Amino acid sequence: MSQIQPSAKALDLARQVLRIEGDAVLALIDRIDGAFLQALGLILNCRGRVIVSGMGKSGHVGRKIASTLASTGTPAFFVHPAEASHGDLGMITRDDVLIGLSNSGESAELLTIVPSIKRQGAKLISVTGNRQSSLALAADVHLDAAVAQEACPLNLAPTASTTAVLALGDALAVALLDARGFGAEDFARSHPGGSLGRRLLTHVRDVMRVGSALPEVLSETRVADAILEISRGGIGMTAVVTDQRRVIGVVTDGDLRRAFARDLDLRTLSVADIMGQRPRTIGPDRLAVEAVEMMEQHQINQLPVVDDSGLLVGALNMHDLFKAKVI
Repeated sequence: MSQIQPSAKALDLARQVLRIEGDAVLALIDRIDGAFLQALGLILNCRGRVIVSGMGKSGHVGRKIASTLASTGTPAFFVHPAEASHGDLGMITRDDVLIGLSNSGESAELLTIVPSIKRQGAKLISVTGNRQSSLALAADVHLDAAVAQEACPLNLAPTASTTAVLALGDALAVALLDARGFGAEDFARSHPGGSLGRRLLTHVRDVMRVGSALPEVLSETRVADAILEISRGGIGMTAVVTDQRRVIGVVTDGDLRRAFARDLDLRTLSVADIMGQRPRTIGPDRLAVEAVEMMEQHQINQLPVVDDSGLLVGALNMHDLFKAKVI
C-alpha cells in the first residue's frame, strides 16, 4: 500500500492558516471599546458566578475560557446549552452573568435558554460574529468577534472565528485579573499542584530538617566528632553553635577536604580551627525558592536556618529542595 506524501503546498497552506488567524486576532484590537468595559463591569460587580455556554466548537472554546477565568480570580464554569434546557438551567441564578458564545449568533440551543436567563434577572454577555444576530440583540452587552474569513480553504470549518473568541476570552480574563489585583500568590493558591504553586507556597520551614535530624556541634568539638555528626546528619555539613545555639559557623565536606589537603592533623584540631565563619543563613519564613537562589548565587549546597535572633532552628540542602520539587 502506497503512502501519501505531503507536498510543498501543505507548507504554504499552513502558513496561510496562521496568517489568517493572526489577522483575525489583530482585528479585535480596534474593537476593545466601551462594550468591553461594560462587560468587565458586569463581571466585576457580579455577586454570583460567570457561566460560559456555547454549542459545538464554541462550546469547546467556552470550556477553556471558563477554566482561564476560574484560575485567574473570576469564579466561572461551563454549562452546555442543550443540557441547560433539560435541567442544568438550575445551575444558573439571578446573581450570575452568562457569557454566550456563537459565531452566527443564532445557535438554537443557546437561544432557547436566553428567555429563562433574562426572566430570572441574570445578565447576558454575547460574543458573536454578527452584531445583528438574535443573541447579540438579546444581550446586555455584545462583544464583536467577527472575522473576515475562516482559515479553512472552504471557508466553512470554525478556525479563525474560534481563535478570535479564544483570544477575546483571554483578554477578558487578564483584564479582570488586573482589576481584581490578582497576583502571583493568588495564582499559586489556585494551582497548588503545579510547579508555580510549589515555588510560591513552599516555605523554608516546610522543608527544613529539625530536631534530631539537625546536625550541630559546639566550636570546641573535636573535628573527628564533627565528622561523625556530618555523617549522621546526611546533608554534607554541620552547623557550629554557641551554648545558646547561636550559629557562628559551619563545617562542610569541603572544609574537611581542604583540611586534608593542608595535611593538618585532624585528631588534634577542634571545629573552630577549620570551620567557615559568618556562614550564609536563611530564615524559616522565607520562600524555599529563595533558598535555591541563595545556594546558586553563592555556589553552596547547604544552609543553616536561623530565627530573628540568629539561633539555629533548622537546616536544609539542595537535595531537600529537589525532594520538595521546588527545583
